[in-house]
Parts: sequence; structure tokens; C-alpha cells
Amino acid sequence: MKVRRLPVDPGPAAWNDLLPVPARAEVLDRAMTADWLVIGAGFAGLAATRRLAQLHPEARIVLLEARRVGEGPAGRNSGFMIDLPHDLSSDDYGGALEADIAQTRANRAGIDFAAAMAKEFGLSEEAFLRSGKTNAAATEAGHRHNLQYAAHLSQMGEPHEMLDADAMREMTGTAYYRSGLYTPGAAMIQPAMFVRGVAERLVSNRLRIFEDTPVVELSRQGDWVARTPKGSVTAQRVILAVNGHVNSFGQFRGRLLHVFTYASMTRALTPDEQRQLGGQARWGVTPADPMGTTVRRISGTGGDRIVIRNRFTCDPSMEVSAGRIARVGRDHDRAFAARFGKLKGVGMEYRWGGRLCLSRNNVPALGEIEAGLFSACCQNGLGTAKGTLHGMLMAELASGLRSDVLDQVMAQDAPARLPPMLLTSLGANAVMRWGERKAGREM
Repeated sequence: MKVRRLPVDPGPAAWNDLLPVPARAEVLDRAMTADWLVIGAGFAGLAATRRLAQLHPEARIVLLEARRVGEGPAGRNSGFMIDLPHDLSSDDYGGALEADIAQTRANRAGIDFAAAMAKEFGLSEEAFLRSGKTNAAATEAGHRHNLQYAAHLSQMGEPHEMLDADAMREMTGTAYYRSGLYTPGAAMIQPAMFVRGVAERLVSNRLRIFEDTPVVELSRQGDWVARTPKGSVTAQRVILAVNGHVNSFGQFRGRLLHVFTYASMTRALTPDEQRQLGGQARWGVTPADPMGTTVRRISGTGGDRIVIRNRFTCDPSMEVSAGRIARVGRDHDRAFAARFGKLKGVGMEYRWGGRLCLSRNNVPALGEIEAGLFSACCQNGLGTAKGTLHGMLMAELASGLRSDVLDQVMAQDAPARLPPMLLTSLGANAVMRWGERKAGREM
């Protein structure tokens, strides 16, 4: 497999830029052999590597990352590890009852694994905290979505709490929201701090992580051989944890939808601005309408800031222009101004885009796709929780270990075939634009 393209991520990875500059990357510059090779050091790749180290403590394990850990999609998301159903194509995130119960059970297995890593590696609450999250509604339609989802959660037997406008204002400091739906199971993370912290603590004499080391060719010559610009790794078994870039390795072609979502982060708020805003120092809300605006207020490394995320675009090339980032940034500025008009002098310091991978039938791209080659890809918009879950499970599958969660996840269908690329792109973008317009003030 000649790798057809390498990752291109638009704009800075703001979460990573808030952290201290990392030590110089170790780049693979020689031929190596290993028992296991993992490609991709995002949530899936790190979870797979950690699980392999647990299951095979004497094995030689190599993890290759095309960029620096924390610079790719793992350092570009909004920092929610969501346990409950979160179908971006639905009106209120919910789906069929039994499927949603099973999905929640699986998502929690992934979050539990992340929590265990955070605890064992001594990561701070800023990096990982199981604090729950709130679906925020700004409109009557959004409020109805929250009520519908709350009824669905009751059928699932899931705890939740409806928040009124006063409670939302006490939390966020803004009167923009008319209601909220709080659920306790999600974790809030500083994504770059989490993945960098895990990666730093995984390294040992038998487990090596090489950054700035993209795989440019993957072939089977008895064992698998991954070639990089300056070296190679030969291993019996390989786990691909590259999300949508699994297409670049020639796998699941015509079955994966490549979507970008976008975010902006303010400069650090001054003490006076923090007092003027009020509300809690740390909180996060997802929109009651899946096409609406996600907002986080963070406080810690890098100061007190607000993150705005909205807009989706389908881009089969897996690349977007700087002009696109600038245009979407104007939408972020409008969303920020509508919610935080009292912070008129606060501008955005960072703007960026992050890649999502979706399938038409909302299932992952998992399993042994060739002898000794395993895929832990296509997280369908929940890269933090499902990426962790899928990486962990593929390490178990490749090791011959079975579990109820593994059987449940592997019982899903394969990703369905998409229409021709042009039709897929036009149709997906038209549907997303309509959804965004319909979301109204939830945007």
C-alpha cells in the first residue's frame, strides 16, 4: 500500500499551543523490528498501545505518529468524552432504544479505560475530569429537543436533570440559554494535555514512540513492513489507528465520509473580564440541536478562555484552505458576540479545523482487514470516547481476547458504500447547510 496522502490539519492546534513546548521529537531513522506496530498516536492509537502493553508486557511495541502528539485531530476537538448516544445526523442525538443502551455501555468502557490511564499516569483534573456535560437550548425548538432527549434518557434508565434559564445563566454567565439538560457521565478533557501525558508515560525500553514519522508505504513480506521517510518497522501485527486516513492506506474506499468541523479560542480573559462575565470558571455545553454551537469555558494552563465550535463541511480531499478557516471564523465571532456581548473587547487568538470520519450507517471501520492488519478507525464524531474504545478493543481482538463489549461492537455491520464522491460531497454539504439554517439561534 503506497500511502496516497499524509495528514493536513488547518490552523494551529490551540490546545497543544497552550502547553509547554515538548521535548524534541524522536524520529525513526533506521530499520527496526517489533512484535507490534501501531500507526497513529491519537486516542485510538494510544489506547491500542496501552492495551497491548498490558496484555504483552514483554513484547516490543512501536507507535508511529506522522506529526507531533497533540497536533492532529486528537488535539483539535472540543474536549468532550461523551458516554450517551450522540448521533450527529439526528434531531436530538437519540436513536433506537436498545441500540442506544448498547452504545452507551460501550462508550463507557472507553471512558473507563481513559480514566484508568489518567489515574495511573497521574494526569491532572485539567487533563481529565468526569464532570458530566449539559445540552444547552437557546430556542423553543432546542428546548423541545432537550425534552425529547430527556424522555429518551428516562426510557434508557439514565439519570439527567433539566436546568432552567437561571441555572444556565449561573453556570455560563450569559442569559442566552433558556434551558439545559445535564447528564453526569461525560468526561471533560484538555485533549492535548491528555494525549501528550499518556504518550510520555507509555514510553519504556520495550515501547517506543516515534513522532514526525509518517508511514509512506505498508506492505506484507511475510511480516508487515511499514516504510517511513528515514526508516522502517517490520512487525507481525499492525493496528491502523488513523481514522479517515485509513482510506489513504487503500482500505474502506468509497465507504467513509470525510468531514471537517471548526473552532476558535479567545485570548486569555483578564481578571476584570472574568468578573464581568461571571458564571463558573469551567463548564462545557453541547447544543440541543446537533448542528448548533458547542461552547466551553476553560481555566488553567494558558489562562481563562472561551472556545466556540460550529459548522461542518464535507471535504473528500481531507484538506481545507486558510480562506475557509477565515470565513468560518466570522460565524464563530457572531456566535461569540450573541452569547457574550459583555465581552466586546475579547478577540479570538486561535482558529482551526479538525477532521471527522463518518460512515453512512453510523458504524466504525473495525476488524482484521488483512491477515495481521487491524483497523481501529471511523469514530463517527465521537473520536475521544469511541477512539479510545476502538483502540482498546482492536488490541484485544488482535491478541485473541474476547469480551461482551468486543462481541457487541464487532456485531455491527461494516460501513455502507457511499454514492459516487461528487454526489456524496454535494449531498452531504447540502444536508449540513440545511441543518445549520434550521438550527437558527442554536448556532
